[in-house]
Amino acid sequence: MPGWFEVVIRSAVALVILLLLSKGIIRKPLAQMTYFEFVSAIVLAAILAIGSINLQVPIAYPIMGIIIWGAVPYLMEWLSMKSLRFRNFLHGRGIPVIKDGKILEDNLKKQRLSSDELLKSLRSKNVFQVADVEFAVLETSGDISVLPKKDYQPLTPKDLNLKVAPIKEPETVIMDGKVLDEPLSTIGYNRQWLEVELEKIGVAIENVYLGQVDSYGQLTVDLFDDKLKVPSPQEKPLLLSTIKKCQADLEAFALATDNQEAKQMYAKNAKEMDRVLKKISPYLQ
Repeated sequence: MPGWFEVVIRSAVALVILLLLSKGIIRKPLAQMTYFEFVSAIVLAAILAIGSINLQVPIAYPIMGIIIWGAVPYLMEWLSMKSLRFRNFLHGRGIPVIKDGKILEDNLKKQRLSSDELLKSLRSKNVFQVADVEFAVLETSGDISVLPKKDYQPLTPKDLNLKVAPIKEPETVIMDGKVLDEPLSTIGYNRQWLEVELEKIGVAIENVYLGQVDSYGQLTVDLFDDKLKVPSPQEKPLLLSTIKKCQADLEAFALATDNQEAKQMYAKNAKEMDRVLKKISPYLQ
């Protein structure tokens, strides 16, 4: 067998093995990999590279090395899932570096983390003053998790006792100008419905790069031509304005009529409509 042909065969096999390893074993982002996993990945890549071009090395040797360096990290990860002690030994634990707005200098020294590096990490979390931090932990990945004090945490609807509409993952129904029938049927719609919705905004399917439907049945699209503007969905705003108009009309009728029975009826229904409006307004904002 010619040498160049053997290199081609070995390189092709190495690429396939590397692809399988990257999908089956190395599934973490680089920032979340331990040092052992990172080094193992480099060694695997080196074995594959050397085995693919060094024809003096028997093919069995790189295969044995791949099996060992691929199986051991997988086995250690499996053991870490079964044993807390082994997991702590393999991955380590998070180290507190700030508590109650006070820097824990001894822990910083043990981890060889300078105050400048700590401040830089805090700034990446949009925290610029140590006194604003309730608790901060140096994770095993090298990242710092920060819990600001309650006074410096962003407000949420729950803090304001506001009700908000639940939200679910939108379904992608158009991709690269082609309709995806499976997600469309999953949310209970068909192509006819989709064509009607696109007609409302004056867009053809083949001009849509990406189309998504949210949990309220609103279609949003992104066109191939970025210069074209697409009107935003108006179903919810129109429904909200219609309900508000009905409630205002009922109040106006109650004030305009001299018939006491009709006045009471209009006033009662106006209050009922106002109650409904307050109940559904969070879902229509």
